[in-house]
Amino acid sequence: MPDLRLDQLLSQFGYCSRREAAAWTKNGRVCRGGQALLRPDQRVAPEEVLIDGAPVEFPHRLLVLLHKPLGFACSHDPAESPLIYDLLPTRWARRHPAPFSIGRLDRDTSGLLLITDDGPLCHRLTSPRHEVEKTYHVTVATPFPPGLADCFSSGTLLLRGEAKPCLPARLDITSAHTARLFLREGKYHQVRRMFASQGCPVTALHRQAVGALTLDDLPPGAWREVSPDQLG
Repeated sequence: MPDLRLDQLLSQFGYCSRREAAAWTKNGRVCRGGQALLRPDQRVAPEEVLIDGAPVEFPHRLLVLLHKPLGFACSHDPAESPLIYDLLPTRWARRHPAPFSIGRLDRDTSGLLLITDDGPLCHRLTSPRHEVEKTYHVTVATPFPPGLADCFSSGTLLLRGEAKPCLPARLDITSAHTARLFLREGKYHQVRRMFASQGCPVTALHRQAVGALTLDDLPPGAWREVSPDQLG
């Protein structure tokens, strides 16, 4: 990232407004190499400075893995509260650009959700052409019908309202009512619609993995930093 004016840096990374930056610098809250930076128009590299004694958070790209709990909406609309962004540091909401989720999990779905401020990365991970696999644990109300795995893997399943059939998906049935589903696309409510179309309403849905990333022991509501290289 090129050098930024201090007032631009403080605003871009959500610390304060550009108007407020003069007070921050006057009070010695921004330092480089142990020296306070006192002019808001001074240009610096974000990775070189400390703000209130701490490095700038995610100076190049924000990418974190969130264990989304049930009941939270993937939305920025306060009317849909509680929101996944309520689980993240409040400063992030003031970043420019603001973080957003890569894809969505509905309110009744839990599991792995990636949050970023990187548009090209989001496109790469959500485009079926890039074949980033997502793994879901599914629980259904009625036993799976015979041939369901073949149906999902055929690439011919056409959901109501869709012009194109679903891409081939792998289904690993683990019991009469539970299975793992491996998808490489993300149509609207796709997992629930796929099972409902075959007479198996979903009663619980949890995303276990995106690419090579898994939740491991991350508790619901918690997040951790990840690298795009970890996606495999």
